[in-house]
Amino acid sequence: MRVSDCMTRGVEITNPQETIRDAARMMVDCDAGALPVGENDRLVGVITDRDIAVRAVAEGKGPDARVGDVMSAEVRYCFEDDDVDEVLRNMGELQVRRLPVL
Repeated sequence: MRVSDCMTRGVEITNPQETIRDAARMMVDCDAGALPVGENDRLVGVITDRDIAVRAVAEGKGPDARVGDVMSAEVRYCFEDDDVDEVLRNMGELQVRRLPVL
């Protein structure tokens, strides 16, 4: 089976200049705990609800802090034509629960 057979479609993308408030609202609207961060048609990071809690709120940053200040910039990803079993094995080795699909 290929990743394209089981991936979530219609994903919302934020950008590094958006506020974490806006990112959190997007997460609520699409019922997701993570958003890819894109800039100039490139994937530059991922922001999760945990990033907002740990890297923003816990450090005293307000809701107007920028996504780029709290996102995870080291992004692991896969491609839609990758084999699911191979991607799952890789996710286990990397100890990640989500991967953006390019």
